[in-house]
Order: sequence, then C-alpha cells, then structure tokens
Amino acid sequence: MPTPRHTMNRRDAMKLGLAGAASLASPWPLHAAARRPPPTARSVIQIWLWGGPSHLDTFDPKPEAGRDYTGPLNSPIPTNVPGIRIGQLLPQLARLADSYSLIRSMTHGINGHETASYRLQTGHEPGRLVRPCLGALVAKMCGGAQDYSGLVPPYIVLTRPQGRFSEQGFLGPDYKPFSTGGDPNGKIFAVEGIVSPGISDERQKRRRDLLGKLDTFGRALPDDPALQAFDEAGDQAYQTMFGDARELFDLNTEPAAARERYGRNTFGQSCLMARRLVEHGVPYITINYGGWDTHKGHFNTMQRKLPELDGGLSALLEDLRQRGLLDSTIVWCGGEFGRGPKIQWEAPWNGGRSHYGACFSALLAGGGFSGGKVVGASDAKGLNVDARPVWPENLLGSICQKMGIDPFATLPNPYGQDLKIMGDAGRENGLLREIM
Repeated sequence: MPTPRHTMNRRDAMKLGLAGAASLASPWPLHAAARRPPPTARSVIQIWLWGGPSHLDTFDPKPEAGRDYTGPLNSPIPTNVPGIRIGQLLPQLARLADSYSLIRSMTHGINGHETASYRLQTGHEPGRLVRPCLGALVAKMCGGAQDYSGLVPPYIVLTRPQGRFSEQGFLGPDYKPFSTGGDPNGKIFAVEGIVSPGISDERQKRRRDLLGKLDTFGRALPDDPALQAFDEAGDQAYQTMFGDARELFDLNTEPAAARERYGRNTFGQSCLMARRLVEHGVPYITINYGGWDTHKGHFNTMQRKLPELDGGLSALLEDLRQRGLLDSTIVWCGGEFGRGPKIQWEAPWNGGRSHYGACFSALLAGGGFSGGKVVGASDAKGLNVDARPVWPENLLGSICQKMGIDPFATLPNPYGQDLKIMGDAGRENGLLREIM
C-alpha cells in the first residue's frame, strides 16, 4: 500500500512555533473523475453544536406535544417568514429566517457520539478506512495552491477539535485542521503558534537570534535543500508571528460595538473571528461549540446556551449579509444528532434529554442556498421523520456541490481505490434541490 508523501507545511510549522511554511501542496493529483461544477460559494462556516442540540428547543418546536416533550420551553415564536416558528429563546434568529432554511428531517439513527459525528461529518458509514470530514475535503479540493494562498491554513477550527475521530482521515496530515486554541473572548486571543502568552515580542526575537547563533549545523551546510526549506519555513513563521496573520487574529481591532453585538463570550467572538477568516478567503472554518450534551438539568443549560447561540449566529448572518459575503459563504449549524424528544424527568436525569439520531434538525444559509424555507418534517412529537428524510450525505453533498465539488466523483486517495466523495443515499435525488 503506497505511503502518502508528507511535506512540511504551515500547519506543522505553526504547531512547532514556526508558523508560515509554504502553501499546502496536494499529495496526489486530482482524479479525472473529480469534476468541479461551477461553485456559488467560496467558504463554509460550520457551527458544530458539539454534543447534540435538542431540535424541539431550537428549530423544530412542538408546543402541542405537551409538557413531557416541551418542558418549560412551550412558547415558540413566529419568524419573519409566515408559517415558520422556532424556539422561544432564539428571538434574534427569528428576525432573520428569510436568510436561512431549516432542515427538520435529518436522520441517521445513530445514538453514539463518535459514530454519529463520523457519519455526519464524512457522509459515510464507518469502515476500514477513515474517511476525511467535509472540512478536509474542502481543504484538498478547494484549498490547494491553485485556489488559495492565504496566510493561514485552508481549514481552521475555533478553538479546539472534537477529538471524536481523525478529521483528515486517509488524506493525511496535510489536511488536518489547524486548531487555534486560545479564547477569542480573552484580552489577547493567544492563537497557537502565533501568540505565546506571557512572552513579549522582544523576547521572541531574542530567542530567534539565540537559535541562529546555536545553529552551527545549518551554517556548515548552507546549500543543503532540506535545510534551506526549513529556513524558509522559519522565516515565514516569524513573518506570521509578527505580521499580517497576527493582525488577522487580533479581535481588538474590531469596534467595541461589533464585539458586543456578537456577544462577549467564547462562541460569539468565535463567530466574529470566523467572519474575519472568510474575509481573508479561508475556505473552511469550524466553530466547535460544546456543552450541548445535556443528559441532566437540560433546561437550566438551555437558558444560557440558547441566548449565546442566538446572539452569535444572528450577528454572523447579519454581518455577512451586510458585507455582501453571505451569497458566497455557506453557514451550516447543527450537531451530531438531536436529543430525545421525551424528557427524562426522573432521577438522576432531573429533566434531561438523551442522545437521539432518529430525527433532528439543522440550519443552512448562504452560498447559493435559498432562505426562508423548511425542508422535510418530523411527526407531531418530533420522534420520527414524517416527510423527506435527509441523510448526512444529502446535506454534505449539497454543500460540496455549492463549493464546486462533484459529490459523486471519485475522491483522490493514496490507495488508488474508487472511493466516492459522498455516500449513496439518494444520490442526485437526495441533494437539497428544494433550496438549491
């Protein structure tokens, strides 16, 4: 079995504190079958509600189902699109329903975090090969040197990866997401490899000078190609640490009013940072927004999480629209599954919701997708899909299509196998044609 060629890249350099190596190169040539339909989108912002949000409390409320299903969140609110209601703790998103569509019939039937995450992020059932997630696919197919030459890698995670599976899969480390670390709501957003907390710029420069003085090996072989490449990576790393990339991640340059509008919390400021990355041309950004695995005390948690989601996501959609970026930026919001429609009032759960993969919801906006629509439907209590099931590959395949990637083409891979980019559920008929 051939071993993928690995070259030193910007992500590796950043993780070593030497950020900024040459732009990512593709280890394998694109297969002839990997056709690229005309794209309508240039970037994707994936808001991953890590742990699984309740569809009944967010995008598919069921007030008529009764207290055992709604709990205290029994008063959904109308949106600016007649006939569409959403959860009562999402009033700002309700004003913007014409900017997004809701998928109320997502399904895969998996109730385990790891398998459900893999299924929803890759569009495939688990198997012998670890498939790449959508972010890694976009980084390869749309983030190569021919398409993107930004200061930072083409696949960014704010602020830490899920850890549920290897996101790059068999594409290899060149397509692993760069996780920023740090807290964008902090006084300083200490991005890994760019900002070192507690170390001044002057001290960083002294360290570099000392390293140069100690590098007798490099001076002894000044013409060695490998060492020259390493030196070039180091030069670019320091340009990143003290140049434009550092300014890119500096949220203190944003007006105070803008930061307040997004919400002075980690999620809200991550949304603001995502907008800046889109402006810079980054093809794929994931915001990993944890805290949705609410087996116990669910409704107390929702009183905090839902207003944060409402503020950050609504500000992002509004900001992108006002800046003329929403038409070219896909915003996808959802988790690996939903949560049990029937509330577990008994101890030890005390009003919790369990994992639920039979039926759940997602929000999709921008990038050529229509707004103000609902795809599919659940039954009266949100237990099962009632109309138009949407499988993970249908959603991901539709996003691929908008990004100029043929979802049914062969995915370039180091094994020479005929591996399709997306799974088979519904094929072309399964794509979200209703909103495309």
